[in-house]
Amino acid sequence: MTGQTILVVDDEYSHRMMIKAVLSAEGFTIEQASSGEEALEIIESHSFDLVLMDVKMGRVDGFQAMQQMLHLKPGMQIILMTAYGTINSAVEAIKSGAKDYLTKPIDIEALKTLVQKSVEKNKFNRDFSGSPTDVSHTVFKEIIGISEPMQLIFDLVSRVAPTEASVLILGESGTGKELIADAIHRLSPRRDHPYITINCASLPETLLESELFGHEKGAFTGAVKKRAGRFQSANRGTIFLDEIADMPFSLQAKLLRVLQEQEIQPLGSSKISKVDIRVVAATNKVLEDAINDKRFREDLFYRLNVVSIKLPPLRERKSDIPLLADFFLSKYAQKNSRHLTGYSSEAMDALTGYHWPGNIRELENTVERAVILSRSETIMFEDLPPSIIFIDGIPAKTEEVITQEKSLKEMEKLMILRTLKETDGNRTHSAEILGISRRTLQLKLKEYGVNP
Repeated sequence: MTGQTILVVDDEYSHRMMIKAVLSAEGFTIEQASSGEEALEIIESHSFDLVLMDVKMGRVDGFQAMQQMLHLKPGMQIILMTAYGTINSAVEAIKSGAKDYLTKPIDIEALKTLVQKSVEKNKFNRDFSGSPTDVSHTVFKEIIGISEPMQLIFDLVSRVAPTEASVLILGESGTGKELIADAIHRLSPRRDHPYITINCASLPETLLESELFGHEKGAFTGAVKKRAGRFQSANRGTIFLDEIADMPFSLQAKLLRVLQEQEIQPLGSSKISKVDIRVVAATNKVLEDAINDKRFREDLFYRLNVVSIKLPPLRERKSDIPLLADFFLSKYAQKNSRHLTGYSSEAMDALTGYHWPGNIRELENTVERAVILSRSETIMFEDLPPSIIFIDGIPAKTEEVITQEKSLKEMEKLMILRTLKETDGNRTHSAEILGISRRTLQLKLKEYGVNP
């Protein structure tokens, strides 16, 4: 195990030294930190194959430090240790992103077994110059997630990327398929060669064929000179075919030839050229249905689907919403020169309670809008669009909001917004239901800074 580096974080000096002695004897290189704050400083500038961290520490405990570490470097392997081991805290640790959990006093054999198991997950990094956390931080840059579904995605991408297998990425619109394709290329041996993307649904059939395979001068009207296609441009690298289900049926045979024979034939040419490419494809549609409807070739499907990666919709990874929301807040606050510190509890409740049909892309657009419209240093409930505030006609997380101690003014605002939603924004009808004049309703909405 020479070369594997572990960071041990514990405020007890004797405990750190014991772990160092045990794991050093197993061939690991051990670094130490005596607090969560010190560990975070080290993590920012160094990379580790594994972090062993105590939960009960000073100002920044193990749970808090872990959340920040995973935000800095998604996919990091972290094992939490505590003398206060209970089933509840073990479950909380795993849900928060820890790979596993050890209870003090540490069982030496259990420690060695668990450490060995954890570092084996990062064997793929032996083919790369960087360490696992370096790779996670730079390659998975905007792919943020500590939820179990996303950890499985990180693991699968890490294992398939170094191979030559074709990959089919599945998932609803807005789930981040393009980012996964990019990560696969940059984790592969082809990372120093071209990475070419093309949307198969964005061009008509003739132009798409020319874009993919190239053409000779005079091959069609407007072909005034010879032009290389995307497959030739991607030689020795990776080509990402987005919206593959929308590729015209007539072109699918030519794509199959590329996959089978690694050769192309430009439009208007009798010459066949060899290419060395890896194909990654993506779709938000069910290809089996397209096969049954004779819109997609079954043999092409099996060629593309050597390894499939199915991205979960955001509604199935709600523990990632706060991290994603914070990421987008920082991104757009900087872009718009705004100083924003975070979200109110009601705003975050609304974000985590919403079902996000548009997935991450919709969340990003929502946060960008809130950053622009916010009147304070905190994103408030009313800064969110009506589609987020309301779920099935009632305010998001109403149950939680109402059970808290709220001022009459706050409850009044919730009731007004709910009534407006129920009347599809009809202010006159809403005012009648609420028993107030339309002018009073308008003044209230102006006061709240809301325009449903």
